[in-house]
This record gives sequence, structure tokens and C-alpha cells, in this order.
Amino acid sequence: MDASLITYIVAIPLLGFIINGLFGKYLPKSVVGLLASLCILIPFALVLPLYGNAYNEGSERIIFKLFSWFDVGKVHVDFSFQLDRLSLLMLMIITGVGSLIHIYSIGYMKEDPRYHIYFSYLNLFVFFMILLVSGSNLIVTFIGWEGVGLASYLLIGFWFKKVDYSNAAKKAFIMNRIGDLGLLLGAFMIFKSYGTIEYAKIAELAKNGLGSTVVDFIAICLFIGAIGKSAQLPLFTWLPDAMAGPTPVSALIHAATMVTAGIFLVVRFNFFYEISPLAKDIILYVGLATALFAGLIGIAQNDIKKVLAYSTVSQLGFMFIVLGLGAYTTAMFHLTTHAFFKALLFLGAGSVIHAMHNEQDIRKMGGLRKKLPITFITFLIATLAITGIPPFAGFFSKDEILANAFQKNQLVWALTLLGALLTAFYMFRLLFLTFFGKFRGGEEAESHLHESPPVMTIPLAILAVLSTIGGFIGIPAVFGGKHYLSKWLEPLYTHQYLEKLHAHHLDHNTELILMGLSVALVVVIAIIASRVFTKSTIEDKEAKGLSKILSNKFYVDEIYNTLIVKPISYISMGVWILIDRLFINGIVYLTGLLVQITGTGLKYIQTGNIGFYILMMVLGTIAFLLLNTVTNLF
Repeated sequence: MDASLITYIVAIPLLGFIINGLFGKYLPKSVVGLLASLCILIPFALVLPLYGNAYNEGSERIIFKLFSWFDVGKVHVDFSFQLDRLSLLMLMIITGVGSLIHIYSIGYMKEDPRYHIYFSYLNLFVFFMILLVSGSNLIVTFIGWEGVGLASYLLIGFWFKKVDYSNAAKKAFIMNRIGDLGLLLGAFMIFKSYGTIEYAKIAELAKNGLGSTVVDFIAICLFIGAIGKSAQLPLFTWLPDAMAGPTPVSALIHAATMVTAGIFLVVRFNFFYEISPLAKDIILYVGLATALFAGLIGIAQNDIKKVLAYSTVSQLGFMFIVLGLGAYTTAMFHLTTHAFFKALLFLGAGSVIHAMHNEQDIRKMGGLRKKLPITFITFLIATLAITGIPPFAGFFSKDEILANAFQKNQLVWALTLLGALLTAFYMFRLLFLTFFGKFRGGEEAESHLHESPPVMTIPLAILAVLSTIGGFIGIPAVFGGKHYLSKWLEPLYTHQYLEKLHAHHLDHNTELILMGLSVALVVVIAIIASRVFTKSTIEDKEAKGLSKILSNKFYVDEIYNTLIVKPISYISMGVWILIDRLFINGIVYLTGLLVQITGTGLKYIQTGNIGFYILMMVLGTIAFLLLNTVTNLF
């Protein structure tokens, strides 16, 4: 494996950011878009041979040192990269799906006056994401971790002149900082306990075990970092608001890359979680609560992007469920298939919004399958994939999640299945309201409907193919297939974990029954949705009761605003008044007043009369002698 290729994989997107950022305004838009896309396509082409070599060479892990960063006392940190099977899988997804989103953006953003800035930011984001997954130690990873936060802030608030959009960017940035505190605490404790922050060394040392309290603390802190980046309860509210950015940004950041960083982090440190049952249980129940919570909210949303946003939060919850069950490969399997079909859903939504001239309310759509046939077919494939209809990609990964949940606890399985059925309901509702029935947006809007240009539909078609066949990397044994991804990721895990993993298998008959039940229930929901949501008119009546609660997202933002934002604002205002207005301004005022009084008094002795000055000198001398005499007497 030629590890030196990683320097080009990292550097080329950074080069694209610099060129477009500095000189893009002087270049034709066609050159800007092509340059930005090539800066992701070329790294993808470089990842392919690395991926193939890793498969042929077995479990080889390669550390490539770029330079020695700093060496202070016992702390030695290299700016280096680790190429192993986990980082290569993530690099394939980031550069592969990322390049398609860049190409799609050429058409979607062509009318934007800040076209070159958009592509510059997009390249910057990919650069930081590559750093995050390929760093050989926590410091390099943390640079990427914070960098994607910065880049997402810039992209979410790209249309910053709209106050709501800039507020959404700030919200995402601040809420991620809360989670980042947990990651930092975990990193500090790792260094204190192990004396290193290099992943390879930590993995070797961790096999010997540490005190359970220390491991629990580290594992939980790392998970808090994952909660922020992957939008889990209670730090999930930033992601739906992040839909303020351009739609391709949603596809890149909130479907295929940044939000999966939390999953990557937990899998990278899987050896901690294997010796911390407490942390695994916390992950399981947080993921389960998030999947159900976001799924319920999703069924009542009418903004096409908001539905997909809550879907992302819910799907990430499914990934954390299986992480809590110790099925790390299953989490990565669903992460991979989710990258395909969720990116396709967001880009499909972008195609719809493009045709509807920025209209996002699905109640004003309908019948678009005739006007946008390519968008419709690809969106349908993505919907079948996310809802778990065979043989599409999501069927294999979703049912693997359900099988793991059934092995652990039947109540956990039932609640996970409920979350999957909520997914089916809001996705088929979205599909039928958008593409079936009669158009509800008015004759004027209907006359302008048109399919997106090839630069947008070709990425849709490629993602549709991946959403169809992507699940075949994990064909279960019940169908006589090989789980290639499971074999691929085995070198990441300890020997003890692999023995435990291979010792437990669900009975094939039970597995088939579970698959059949989940598919049958999804089909029933699809039939019901087709009857309810294909009407020519949709009643726009005021939501009441549970419907109102769901449409208002359980009032979580309002609760946070009341309990956290407003009290902090009042405290800040009080501190400002006390410190700035009263204390600092008071000191400045008193100082000025003292100078004024002193100056006013002193001006009377500045007469310009020499006789007066001699008199004052004599009086001063007499006063000094008297003071000296009195002092000597006592």
C-alpha cells in the first residue's frame, strides 16, 4: 500500500479551496465548478488503489508521518495519517459521494452570485473531513473535527443576509461546541491514562484493560462528542435548522459525511466500549430514544427538507442503537447504505425545489412524476431503500439492525421496529404528496415545471444505482451470501470480541420471519399512504392535540429557549450592567471626575507670579520642618 498517496488525497481539496477562494471570482463559472469537482474526483481515484491493496494485503495498518509537529516534555505529537480499513471505507464514502454532490452543485448553484465562494467552502469541508477520518492520533482528528464544524457553519449560513439562516449557522456551531467539550475531556483522560494519543498505541495498551471507572469516563466523554456531531438527544435540534443552507450542502454534510463522524469515533474506539457496558447501554438508549423522537416529529413536517432532516436524525439513532448492542460492523454497514440513499433523497429534493422555484412545502406539490420523471424514479428508489424494501440497500442494513436488536432484547427490537415503521410512514407520505395526485401549486407554477439538467440528473442516477446494489456488500448468511463488510472490518476488533461475535447467530427461520414481518408492515403502510396522500387537495387545517405537538417538534426549541437561552441572556445582561456599565464605567467616570477636580484646584496656584511661587516654596519648607520636628518628638 503506497501510503504517500494520502498526502495528495488530503492536499488536493485544500488546493481547490485556496484557488477558488482567491482567484475564483476572476474565473468562468464552468472552470470554478470543474476545478472544485476534480479536486474531489482525483482523491477518489487515488483512494481506489489504496482500498484494493488493503483488501489484498490483509489487516495491514500503515502510519504515514508527514512531519513532527511538537515535542514538549513527554508529549510528542506527529502530524501523521493512519491508513487502515476503517479510514479507507470512510474515505471512499467522503470522496465518492462528495464528488457526485460537487458535480450536482454545478447545475444547482449556477445562478448564485457567490458561486466560487460556495465551491471553495465545499472543498474546505471535504479537506477537513478527510483529516478527521485519516488522522493517526486524536490531535489530527480534532483538527478535522473542529474544521468540519467551521466549514459547516460557513455553508449553513452561506446565504447569511437572511437572518434565520445566519442564526441556524450559529446554532449548529454552538451546539457542536457543547459536544466537543466531551471529546476534549475524553482525549485528556486518554493521554493521562495511556501517555499517548496515537490510535495504534491506544488500541494495543487498551487490550490490557484499565480501571472500569476510568474506561467508563473516557467512553462516555467520547460519546458526548459523538452526540453533538451526530445530532442525538439532547443536542439534535441544530441539524433540522441546518437545512437553511443550499440543498447540496444538506446532502454532503447532513447525510454522507459530517453527521457520521460520531459513528466513526465510537467504532474507532470500539475496544473502550467492549470493556464499558455502562457506556454501551447509554449509547443504546440514547440512540433508541432519538430514533423514535425524530421519527414522530418527521411524520408531521411539511417542508421537504425538514422531513429528510428528521429522517437523518432518526437513521443516526438506528446506527447508535447497534453501536450500543456492540454490532460495530452493522453500524458501519448502515452508515454506508445511508450515505447512498440519503444523499440521493436530498439531491432529489433539491431537484424538486429547483423545479418549483424554491418552494419547499409538499402540500403545494403533487403530480411531479410526470414533469420530473428522472427525479421521480431516483427518489422512488431512495424511498424504497430507506424503508427497507428488498433488494434495495436499506433492506439489508436495516434488517441487520433489527436482527441484532432481537438478539439483545425483544422490547428493544419492538421499539426499533416501530422506529422503522415511522420511517416508512413519513417517507411514503413525502413520496405520494410530492409526486402523485394532482399538482396543487397553481397553474402559473405548473407551467414552469421542468426536469433538472443532466449535470444534476446524472449524479442522481449514479446514487440510485448505489442505493439499489449497495446492500449486497452485506448479504446475510440466511440468503447464502457473504458479508464482505464484516470480513473487511474484522482487523479493527479485538480477538475476544470476534470470538464473542461469531458465537452468537440468530436462527435462520427466526431471521426470515423477522424480515418478512418488517417488509409486510412497510408494504401495508405504503398502501395506506397511497390512499391517503394522493388526493387532489390537501386540507390545510390548524393542527390540534398530538398533531400540533408533533408539528411543533415537541416544543424542544421553545423549552431550550426558556430554560437555557433566556436565563443565560438575562445573566449576561446583568453581568454587562454590573461589570461594564456600573463598575468599569464607574471607575472611568470617577477617574475623570478626580482629574477634573484636581485640575480645577491646581489651576489656582498656577498664577505666573514669581513672588507667589517664592511664598509657596517658603511655606512648604516651613511645613516640612514642622512635620519633621513633630515626628522626632513622638
